[in-house]
Amino acid sequence: MTRFELGLEKPDPKRALQSALTIAIAYVLGGLVPLLPYMLIPVAQKALVASVMVTILALLIFGFAKGYFTGDRPVWSALQTALIGAIASAAAFGMAKAVQG
Repeated sequence: MTRFELGLEKPDPKRALQSALTIAIAYVLGGLVPLLPYMLIPVAQKALVASVMVTILALLIFGFAKGYFTGDRPVWSALQTALIGAIASAAAFGMAKAVQG
């Protein structure tokens, strides 16, 4: 199915460990982007603002790179990635606030 619908080949089982480590490192580094301001800025409100700004900037950069390397319009891809990421972040923040009470 992946070959016919997506044009992807079957993954090489010999690379499973390398793929798992690559994904794990990417998740850790990606997770540090919004958390780093909280580690560096002692005032939570200021850290929140910095976290939002840094995260949106990172989403713009990664979206631009995605568009550039996939042949899409890089600026459109950057804006789309940032918008989707911002909506997802706002939803997660809202849910956490709702649960917190």
